[in-house]
Amino acid sequence: MKLKQILLIVAVSAASAIGSVIVYSKLAPGKNTALIQATQEGKVPANYAGFYDNITDGGEPVDFTKASSAAVPAVVHIKTKIPAKKVSNNLGRRNSVDDFFERFFGDDIFNQRIQPEQRASGSGVIISEDGYIVTNNHVISDGGEGVADEITVTLSNKKTYKARVIGKDASSDLAVLKIDGSNLPFLLYGNSDNVKLGQWVLAIGYPLTLETTVTAGIVSAKGRSIGVNSRQSNTPIESFIQTDAAVNQGNSGGALINTDGQLVGINSAIYAPTGTYAGYSFAIPVNIVKKIVNDLIQYGDVKRGFIGISYPSNESENERLVKQTGVADGQGVYVLAVPTDGAAGQAGIKKGDVITKVNGNPVSTGLEMSAQVASFKPGDQLPITYVRNNKEYTASVILKESAGKVDELAATTIGETLGADLETLDKRKATQYGIEGGVLVRKIKAGGAFSKTRMQEGFVITSVNDTDITKIEQMAAAIRNARGGSVYFEGIYPEAPGAVYRYPLILADE
Repeated sequence: MKLKQILLIVAVSAASAIGSVIVYSKLAPGKNTALIQATQEGKVPANYAGFYDNITDGGEPVDFTKASSAAVPAVVHIKTKIPAKKVSNNLGRRNSVDDFFERFFGDDIFNQRIQPEQRASGSGVIISEDGYIVTNNHVISDGGEGVADEITVTLSNKKTYKARVIGKDASSDLAVLKIDGSNLPFLLYGNSDNVKLGQWVLAIGYPLTLETTVTAGIVSAKGRSIGVNSRQSNTPIESFIQTDAAVNQGNSGGALINTDGQLVGINSAIYAPTGTYAGYSFAIPVNIVKKIVNDLIQYGDVKRGFIGISYPSNESENERLVKQTGVADGQGVYVLAVPTDGAAGQAGIKKGDVITKVNGNPVSTGLEMSAQVASFKPGDQLPITYVRNNKEYTASVILKESAGKVDELAATTIGETLGADLETLDKRKATQYGIEGGVLVRKIKAGGAFSKTRMQEGFVITSVNDTDITKIEQMAAAIRNARGGSVYFEGIYPEAPGAVYRYPLILADE
């Protein structure tokens, strides 16, 4: 191809491009032209989903080095040890041959086994220069309600201390330790209410028995509840900060910090269908941490404020009941019961109301509601917004040290699960029936769990899974402790004295 032809093609192409831009700008000025003009004048339409404010600083990358170097010395490695011990199998003596062997080898040869020594590791955060450390309850647990026999804390400078437990709270999965030291590095509290979606955060801890590890991610959600704390508490509190910062086993109890190096959360759980990190991690917001930690240090226990209501433990059932009331968006917490001596009852909240906000923050589940209350103590006054007959009200509720009459709440909650109206048997009638006590089944509801057994109304439950009960709170606890959802109810009918009846039931998982 000749040079003149090439130049001619280039000239025609350039003229066409320039002409297209001119024609388009004349015929379709529209939103793009308006946006260009507005940004040139320093103005952006209020409804435009832009991010121009973020690039006016020259677009420099976020620097994590200062926050990391400030926080790493205050994050510690926690190691626990539970010595080997004998554990009973509860087999009992079986025959005379067993007795023969027991004479020579000890009384408990058939009843005991050796549980090997157990070691575990996690992370923690120093929050004061004199050695107070916050971590997860499950990090220092002995696997039950107790704590590990031996707890050691190692700083990033390799110095090791023996630690003692100041207090722990299974509901929030937090614990406070103390080591003897002075002038220790510590982290400053941030404000988790100010944490925003998309914000950079850093997770610092000791995962997989590695040395101090820093990972970065963004806040991907707030106010998450995943049901993990219900494994160790009957009154779980969850309002996690969800991030995509990589967290693995051993990170539990470690720090989640912002880019200013401030503590905004305590890493607590991961989403791990395979047992290792799968993209999401969850941290306890520091505003909840502050309240729990202060209580544990000051009192050795948590001074928890109670609204005093019962609500459905099953989220889908709660949603169904809320929608039945006609609440416009179907969001809120359905009130199943309100003890007359509880905080909510005295503030005018009634059964059938739907709580939509606590302290101005929207709630749609019982766990979200509990998390909002967790930052407050008995005596604090909270505005509670609720809907009744399609009208919205706000009550000023003064939190109490207890939920109110436990029997009233337990009867409603367990009755909902079992599909029955229940009540603790009157002491006079218990004496008349020749029993110490029990739970009376007043009414069995059609379609409920009890309606699927042969149990009849008027039955008095005296034991659950071979655990004797005399009142409804004990029955509730026995059902919660049932393994595999299989429950056996044993009891009597007053009109048939001397006969004991047993009804098996498999409760569906919630």
